Amino acid sequence: MLHIYNTLTHTKEKFQPYHKGSVRMYVCGMTVYDFCHLGHARVMIVFDIVQRWLRNIGFRVEYVRNITDIDDKIIKRSLELKKDISDITNFYISAMHADERALWVNSPNKEPRATHYVDHMIEMIQQLEKKGLAYHAENGDVNFKVRSFPSYGKLSRKDLDSLRSGERVPVASDKHDPLDFVLWKHSKENDPDDSKWNSCYGIGRPGWHIECSAMSHSILGLPIDIHGGGPDLIFPHHENEIAQTEGVYGGVFSHNWMHCGPLMVNDYKMSKSLNNYCTIREAIGYGNLSNDEYCVNTREAEMLRFFIVRNHYRSKQNYVIDNLIDAQSSLDKLYSAIINFQFDSDYCVDWSDPSATEFAEAMNDDFNTPKAVAILFDLASKANRDNCVRSARQLKSLSSILGLLNQDPENYFKSNTRYGSGSIKSVYLSDEDVELLVLKRSQAKKNLDYKESDYIRNLLKESGIEVEDLPNYSTRWRRF
Repeated sequence: MLHIYNTLTHTKEKFQPYHKGSVRMYVCGMTVYDFCHLGHARVMIVFDIVQRWLRNIGFRVEYVRNITDIDDKIIKRSLELKKDISDITNFYISAMHADERALWVNSPNKEPRATHYVDHMIEMIQQLEKKGLAYHAENGDVNFKVRSFPSYGKLSRKDLDSLRSGERVPVASDKHDPLDFVLWKHSKENDPDDSKWNSCYGIGRPGWHIECSAMSHSILGLPIDIHGGGPDLIFPHHENEIAQTEGVYGGVFSHNWMHCGPLMVNDYKMSKSLNNYCTIREAIGYGNLSNDEYCVNTREAEMLRFFIVRNHYRSKQNYVIDNLIDAQSSLDKLYSAIINFQFDSDYCVDWSDPSATEFAEAMNDDFNTPKAVAILFDLASKANRDNCVRSARQLKSLSSILGLLNQDPENYFKSNTRYGSGSIKSVYLSDEDVELLVLKRSQAKKNLDYKESDYIRNLLKESGIEVEDLPNYSTRWRRF
């Protein structure tokens, strides 16, 4: 039976969806004004694992992850570049989808864009106003009256009297209370035309918090079973979502709240000001990030997924080179365990096997992927030690549930990696260069010129190439 840690109650709870056999899950997605960063990668992969496991144990899953395609940062980028907002957001949405594919992230069922739901947002604001939960500010904004919602703070467990305005909620003199937040933002004169909507409140645009309330309600209704996101969203964003949604409709907005732990870079919160900001593309590829010259390194991409999967989703995770090198080495070991086996296209998990039972127990315990990954390594050891095809098949099939071991092992090892045990290799050799050197080495061995043969082997090793002589006098090579 699946148990999930609920941020609302701070306990692991038996998961029971509102509608038997069906799960409605909403995750706060990306604001598309720039390339996705490593924190986004963690959210993508964590909730991909969640939806994969829910489906694996028989649930029908309606997974919605929104796209914020209008906000202050997008408007600022539009003014800086002198481009239409839609040109900017469409470009970065396309890049986001490419990054997801590179990380083997299955797409959500729906990805609503905020700009497509403005009418529903206006309707919600009107309802909040009628209920006395919203008011007109002197500057033309419409604000939510936080102290009029008695249970405000129940998710973040913050006391109203000790709170200050939260992230993305500017303090303004027209607010009745510093905690009040914007539902409808009056447009400024120099705002781009495509950032403005006409409404009963005048020309403006929705606030960030009302966007998610409107989209989740429009698509999933109430209540939803799981609401998720990054740790920085607990307060104020998710707290504000609860206040808005339950303020309009009553009842319970979401029964379960899931939040990833923070992803640090070299022990610090990722920040452009600290010069430790890293995009997904920088971590797993090379070339110009903004055009067709960009190329994904599939070996590094799967390493990044493995790096995230092998940590518990609620734990703090530190992105440092030593951890990446270790993740690459560990993933290499899993691939090495299956490289000598052939698999039928219709292979599947043998759930009668004890390893599968242990795997399921781990995943049902709040998606305990570190324990699940440990089971994969037990299977890898058996496959290597006993040359056991059953263990190798079980390893391959259980890994697929986590979105791992997706590649042909031979091709996987042919890809170079910046995260090998020696970090960046001294010389990069193309596949053609390697094949030529391997051929020369084979010829040297035939001529009993072992000095030349050893020289070529060492040259290949320094360039990140390992060669293996096979019994039939052929040679196999791989990158490490």
